[in-house]
Amino acid sequence: MTDTPISQAETPATGARGGTAAPFAALLLAVLSFSLMQTMVVPALPDLQREFDASTTSVSWVLSSFLLTASVATALLGRVGDMFGKRRVLIASLTVFAAGTLLAALSDSLPLLIAARAVQGVGSAAFPLAFGIVRDQFPRERVPVAIGLISSTFGIGFGVGLVIPGPIVDALNWHWIFWLGLIVILLGIAAVAAFIEESSVRSPGRIDWAGVVLLSGGIVALLLAISEGKSWGWASGGVIGLFVGAAALLVVFVYVETKVREPLIDIELLRRPAVLTSHITALIIGFGMYGAFTLVPLLAQTPSKAGYGFDASVTESGLFMVPMAVTMLIASPLAGRIGAARGWKLPLVLACLIGVVGFAIYAGAHDTEWAMYTGSAVLGIGVGFAFAALANLVVSAVDRSQTGQATGINTIMRTIGGSLGAQIAASLVASRTIPGTRVPAESGYTTAFVMSAIALGVATVAALAGPGKLWHRTAAPAPAPAPGSGRSAA
Repeated sequence: MTDTPISQAETPATGARGGTAAPFAALLLAVLSFSLMQTMVVPALPDLQREFDASTTSVSWVLSSFLLTASVATALLGRVGDMFGKRRVLIASLTVFAAGTLLAALSDSLPLLIAARAVQGVGSAAFPLAFGIVRDQFPRERVPVAIGLISSTFGIGFGVGLVIPGPIVDALNWHWIFWLGLIVILLGIAAVAAFIEESSVRSPGRIDWAGVVLLSGGIVALLLAISEGKSWGWASGGVIGLFVGAAALLVVFVYVETKVREPLIDIELLRRPAVLTSHITALIIGFGMYGAFTLVPLLAQTPSKAGYGFDASVTESGLFMVPMAVTMLIASPLAGRIGAARGWKLPLVLACLIGVVGFAIYAGAHDTEWAMYTGSAVLGIGVGFAFAALANLVVSAVDRSQTGQATGINTIMRTIGGSLGAQIAASLVASRTIPGTRVPAESGYTTAFVMSAIALGVATVAALAGPGKLWHRTAAPAPAPAPGSGRSAA
């Protein structure tokens, strides 16, 4: 097995039972179960704070603990799947995810709930593993659209996870968020076990434990600094120390990875122009786009007497995200078809430009509900294009045996960018309040939306800097080799 990308004529490994429809549905269910759990707890945070009599900083760890372990698991388990089998590792990851969800549902204290959320983060491996399974087992012509739809599930679950908890908490209590989530996870495990076969594609080796410790430490320090920057103060010694520590650990990680025989992350892989520009663009896109997921519901809940806002309840505010989920579901497969026909650079650039338009609508016309719905719909197209294009760019640039680690790192870059962007956007909003109240001033939201638009403009430049032409016709698929021709499918 070489470290070069597969050729256009290579055929997928066998392993989809009875066609691709059932395996694809199983993968969608698996990744949806994780993406929902990212944000379903967000609308319940005020209830959790009251029930446990906790501070805002303390209850924020319900989100931070999940994010930290998810980032580490994405990198580690993506590589482990490449080594030992993606189906096997996916089922194990989802099983740990289910155990964490069960523990969360049974939690009767905040520390126990935070620990349960940390265990849940292991489910993040579902995304790179699902991409790898599609690459290994689906017909080549179906891979771009399949990856596009799986990518869109990340954003759809993220948005829907902000909508459905409101009625659940109102009718029952916050524990039911996790009970219902557990049902989806168990269905996902059963579907993967029933309809996905293990692929023969492997990248043999041993786990680079030194790399695991260094990468995990660096990512945890970085995300901890980002998540606590607002409460500790961005110029505080603790935050600066974490940023410095993160940089030092990641520099040492890169050095170590260039010296070991079987690294956790192939540094030469990251240096490939297509992979490098995809990771940089993912970081910037995450920074720009994630603010919308949290700021739009908050703006909608603002009392109209403040001069803006729509007096929306938690449930009603989540509905402003529905157009984004709908257009994302349509845009992702469309981006897959465009990319397959014209190359992946075009849909990625379009994603960034469409995102600029969406945030411009938010910034300039957030005084009417129809404008907010329109902005969400437009932004959903941009997010759908971006997620599909990024995943396919990375997948098409690496060998099958490296799919897990490459897409895992891309997911981490998007997560880091999103965490930083969401924190800075929230800080901009919180820093400006209406005199005599704690209600954010309208200018804070406008500034945050403009910042996101500018970030996506920068992402456009980064996408254009990637290798390849913006518009070209891809080569027609070569016929599959005849049986017994001796050609390897891997």
